[in-house]
Amino acid sequence: MNLTFYGGVREVTGSKHVLEVGNERVLLDCGMFQGRRAQARQRNSRLPFKAKAIRSVILSHAHIDHSGILPVLVRRGFRGPIYATPATCDVVAHMLADSAKIQVADTKYVNRKHRKRGLPLVKALYGPKMADRTIGMLRGRPYGEEFIAAPGVRVRFLDAGHILGSALPVVEATENGRTVRIGYAVDLGRKNLPILRDPEPMEGIDYLVIESTYGNRFHDNIRDAGRQLAGVINRTYKRSGKVIIPAFALERTQEVVYILNDLWNEGEIPSLPVYVDSPLATRVTEVFRRHTDCFDAEAQLRLREDSDLFGYRQLSFVRDVRQSKKLNDSTKSCIIIAASGMCESGRIVHHLRHHIGNPNTTIVFVGFTARHTLGRKIVERQPVVRIWGVEKHLRAEVVVLDAFSAHADRRDLIAYAKRAAPGLKGVFIVHGEEEQSMALAEALSGEGIPGVKVPHIGETVANLEAGV
Repeated sequence: MNLTFYGGVREVTGSKHVLEVGNERVLLDCGMFQGRRAQARQRNSRLPFKAKAIRSVILSHAHIDHSGILPVLVRRGFRGPIYATPATCDVVAHMLADSAKIQVADTKYVNRKHRKRGLPLVKALYGPKMADRTIGMLRGRPYGEEFIAAPGVRVRFLDAGHILGSALPVVEATENGRTVRIGYAVDLGRKNLPILRDPEPMEGIDYLVIESTYGNRFHDNIRDAGRQLAGVINRTYKRSGKVIIPAFALERTQEVVYILNDLWNEGEIPSLPVYVDSPLATRVTEVFRRHTDCFDAEAQLRLREDSDLFGYRQLSFVRDVRQSKKLNDSTKSCIIIAASGMCESGRIVHHLRHHIGNPNTTIVFVGFTARHTLGRKIVERQPVVRIWGVEKHLRAEVVVLDAFSAHADRRDLIAYAKRAAPGLKGVFIVHGEEEQSMALAEALSGEGIPGVKVPHIGETVANLEAGV
């Protein structure tokens, strides 16, 4: 039994890992690498393994950095099932359809520039037809129910508590009468997040694959998120500015809306309009409304009192492009929540283009931003950033609210690994920038956990049953 790490190692995006059991190959996630446009296009258009050799895909959750290259896999010849929870299947159908539109639009934009410069034209990674074909290969499996992903490979989904439908697959692989149990904790959620249940622990596993996005960082208490956001809104409102929130269409937008609903009901923020300016977020919110079975006890209780946790009088979902553009023309204070969270695409880029130079504006980041993305450059408060090739001076206030993060932080990761530690032969640390991964590795080794390793991209760990 071999495990090869093809993406999302010593970096955050692009998770792809292949488990070999005899002649069978199962792919854990098939995510898109996000970063500089040329590098991302090059890495995402190629697969470092044969797609036809993959028997099935185990999809942990719907985020694009875990699911976004599935249509490329299908285009290259993959014909097997893609297993995920029912909620993930519903969400990822919208995510891939939206991603296909972005790929086509981005390719048109790049080719316009290439034609002017006499450069070779590029092709879209995939379009709507390939996305639809991929969506038809999704197979929903509920939490806790064991299923066969390939001969000799059984899988059971635990609740990851990260986003709606997110799972922690526990893979039981049997070869020549020997069985190895692998826990895949990528991505791992946090306790006490709004809406979702807490992550389920893993026990009795031989190997743990664990993320390290915040391997050396600590989050503020999630209970402080509302108070912090209210403070930002109130001071921006006093200077007649707008609050611009880049947010992932999946989960983060719904969490922010959920908390804004509370703040407004409690009188903690002024009565100003709130716009969710993302067609994808609007569609995903409908999926949330259909999958209340994934909600925690607190959210279930609130549902009995409020049938719609993602809507209130001040909130509008913006679908029309013309209405979106009008938001930039208006001088009135408001809150605009728009995708994408890393500011690499979507309507958020338009809003940043119009407001980043206004000192009355506040840009609030409520999620992780990867290196080389526009979002990271703003988070780093670079004085000048390029938006669609045009230099823009950053004069807006920038606020980062880590309390909103849906990723486990350092203490959560250590606690989770220690809970799984009895009987562990090894831990593989992935999905984190190198310094974060190395810091977590050092911490876990210091806790006496055996076989802690930070793999390199393309590295294979062979003979899992023998330890590391």
